[in-house]
Amino acid sequence: MREQKQDQNQTSPETSAGKSNTLQGGIEIISSLISLTHSVKVFVSKWQSIRVKLEELHSGLIAIENSEFEHSHIENPAISGLLSAILLTTKECHDLARRCVDLSYSGKLLMQSDLNVILTKLDRHVSNLSDLYTAGVLTQNHALVVSKPSVTACRDDMRFYIRDLLTRMKVGDTRMKRQALVNLYEVVVEDEKYVRVMLEIDGVVNVLVNFLDSTEAQIQVESTKVVEVISGFDSYKAVLIGAGVVGPLIRVLECGSEMGKEVALKCLMKLTENSNNSWSVSAHGGVTALLKICGSDCKVELVGYACGVLRNLIAVEEIKRFMIEEGAIPMFIKIARCKDEILLMISIEFLQSIAFEDELVREMILREGGIRALLRVVDPRWSYSSKTREVALRAIENLCFSSPSAMNILMNHGFVDQIMYFVRNGEVSVQELALKVAFRLCGTSEGAKKAMGDAGFMPELVKFLNCKSLEVREMAAEALSGLVLIPKNRKKFAQDDRNIGLLLQLLEKEEGNSGNKRFLLSILTSLTSCSSVKRKIVNSGYMKNIEKLAQAETDAKRLVKKLSTNRFRSMLSGIWHS
Repeated sequence: MREQKQDQNQTSPETSAGKSNTLQGGIEIISSLISLTHSVKVFVSKWQSIRVKLEELHSGLIAIENSEFEHSHIENPAISGLLSAILLTTKECHDLARRCVDLSYSGKLLMQSDLNVILTKLDRHVSNLSDLYTAGVLTQNHALVVSKPSVTACRDDMRFYIRDLLTRMKVGDTRMKRQALVNLYEVVVEDEKYVRVMLEIDGVVNVLVNFLDSTEAQIQVESTKVVEVISGFDSYKAVLIGAGVVGPLIRVLECGSEMGKEVALKCLMKLTENSNNSWSVSAHGGVTALLKICGSDCKVELVGYACGVLRNLIAVEEIKRFMIEEGAIPMFIKIARCKDEILLMISIEFLQSIAFEDELVREMILREGGIRALLRVVDPRWSYSSKTREVALRAIENLCFSSPSAMNILMNHGFVDQIMYFVRNGEVSVQELALKVAFRLCGTSEGAKKAMGDAGFMPELVKFLNCKSLEVREMAAEALSGLVLIPKNRKKFAQDDRNIGLLLQLLEKEEGNSGNKRFLLSILTSLTSCSSVKRKIVNSGYMKNIEKLAQAETDAKRLVKKLSTNRFRSMLSGIWHS
């Protein structure tokens, strides 16, 4: 680009002279004035606003300089008149800046009035320059396009490219702005270094944030995409928050296109990973906007992202309470009854998140019918995917097992039989999860143990004692050790001679001091309250192994003591006992 400009200057002396008198001189004067404004220590906010307008004018004049037909542009009366007006205003502004730096102004009110006048003039110049683009005097067709730097480009080339894009975003027509945003998105997605370079250049983030409120849907979407990339870097999130990105993002959720909403939601998800940013989302009405998306007929993807943001916001207790006041619980329970399985899973996971370690919320979910909605998903009579059933089973475990009232609902609505079905017939993933749920269910109450015994859990658990997975074997053994504490279950279990033989066989195979061995010994010890079981053990041929175990392990010693009482003492002659 610079070489092209040099070539043109060499072949067009008249153009070069014209630029030095007006355009190039104006660029240099404004650049010097921008530097001077940084030295002003009074009326800081006013000078900051003036500096923003100067930067916009600076970018606009550079765009004219970069134009393919800049000589004809300068001769255009509209452009030359605007240039003269800009130069006159910048001269006035320079005088005010110097007086503010030297503190040589006569009065604060008078200076404030003068600054307001200058700001109004600068704003009018920016507006007039933008109108020239809109009118087609300066267009994308007449602008030289800076080529995208190569992969091995140096930092200066990358910075030059980003500055050129920034210029186009500031003063270009709609088409030019959109193309600049597309090009910017392309480079920041491909190479993280461009994100760093972009954030080093003053004004880029502010322009992007301002574009979020654009009435042009394409400008809004493309700027949101760039912001979303920046939000993916933890070290840059504070820059976006400082630029006031949250409010415009919430407005995109309220009024933007479907694509704009989706990208804005992704951005908010990343920003709210830090709970410090959650307050800003709430303060700008974000919770209400997010709940509205979840409760409407929006695309499943939108609801999913909105729910993701809400789950991040739950980390702040006050925001969680506000969600509840706004009706989040009944709304998500309603979604949990829908036919779309993705929405159903999203709602269930949200309910788990909002109820985590919160007994009051769990009881609210119970009152609103949440448990019945979950039970429908795990009912074998209804057709749901294994993934959906797994999500529902985990939710039931997390939401219900610590609540006696929730457990009553489960027991009264056939939950034990449902779990039994999946332990017997479920796909591997569902079957294993159902076993884990059964294991926990066994430890909730005596009533649960009785119901599980009546439902036929014990024969199924026995099958898992031979499973390859140590975790599954231990869960099955521990669950059985709990079930046989109930007299009715013990009696039923002891009626099948194969059960006792298998336990003794597995006990002999167990090596070391495993948890599984402890549970097997516990089961056998409980079963010794049945005389028939004592006889089966004593006559089984496994007593030598039990005697050997009793020499080192307390659980085995307890079993031997049980077997050594009264009438069985003579049968154990020769076996160690104390």
